[in-house]
Amino acid sequence: MLLWLAEYLIQIDSGFSVFRYLTLRTIFGVLTSLFISFILGPYLIRQLTSKQIGQSVRDDGPKSHLDKTGTPTMGGLLILVSIMFSTLCWADLTNRYVLVVAIVTLLFGVIGLIDDYKKVIYNNPKGLSAKYKYASQSIVGLGAAFYLYQTAVLPAETQLIVPFVKVLVFDLEWLYVVLAYFVIVGSSNAVNLTDGLDGLAILPTVMVAGALAIFAYATGHVRFAEYLGIPYVPGVGEIAVFCGAIVGAGLGFLWFNTYPAQVFMGDIGALSLGAALGVVAVVTRQELALFIMGGVFVMETVSVILQVGSFKLTGKRIFRMAPLHHHYELKGWPEPRVIVRFWIITVILVLVGLASLKIR
Repeated sequence: MLLWLAEYLIQIDSGFSVFRYLTLRTIFGVLTSLFISFILGPYLIRQLTSKQIGQSVRDDGPKSHLDKTGTPTMGGLLILVSIMFSTLCWADLTNRYVLVVAIVTLLFGVIGLIDDYKKVIYNNPKGLSAKYKYASQSIVGLGAAFYLYQTAVLPAETQLIVPFVKVLVFDLEWLYVVLAYFVIVGSSNAVNLTDGLDGLAILPTVMVAGALAIFAYATGHVRFAEYLGIPYVPGVGEIAVFCGAIVGAGLGFLWFNTYPAQVFMGDIGALSLGAALGVVAVVTRQELALFIMGGVFVMETVSVILQVGSFKLTGKRIFRMAPLHHHYELKGWPEPRVIVRFWIITVILVLVGLASLKIR
């Protein structure tokens, strides 16, 4: 909206042309979503508390989590509102990549909202059944993947880029739809599995989103893309504004979600943020870089898969409890130690992912 206003005001004063700069709008996107989070956060927490929209804690989890029962949940509403408001203000709303990313994020947020609603109203910690949740995610994920495939203009839009290896570029053709689907849905569920401790999921999400903003800017800039040896995809740079909005909203939410948390994001936040990271990685052609930078999300997901598989095949468990962060809690690690160490791992992995821009 403000971008359109700036285009009109340029006719009056050329100084308003500064708002055409993508870097400036990305910075304003961060600050706007951060400001909205700070303003609306206390109000939302009061409303959730007064309506007794509190967290239900599974009785088979770590006993230390029983104290979290009743903590306001569905705080992901704050994240979604902040992201969307900031995107509406500073992004180019005629850009198809911005629209796809925003719509996918919103729809996954709706799925999470329904899940959270069932948990809160019916006091059921399991929420929406796995069958209906996965079916809903699949519809949205496949729809987005198919749309991006059908509207692709350049070969680079459907190629698989291998980090650190410049010569390895694969033309996926229709397999692009399959890859995009698994990245979007998989990333959504991976962040959701990680969201089990105060602040554990949100800061890695912020860091990965910030790195993806750099990838988006470079991919959408013809000179930087040529210099770095990555595919140039016109228009993708605008996604940096959306990523900036995630960074600001995530930092604002962390203000209230840090240990001991005043509010939890719930599935409305975790599912939507994970899907957002996935679809951004798809449009920037950095699916494998997301796999690296989101390593914490990956190892949390793998720990669940290994635990379930091992128990079904042998009747034995590999970890004391899955996802992985619960394993370390049951080993005696204090919750803040688990959180901060997982954050440190994410910092390292994000730096490795960013290094792939230059080391090719």
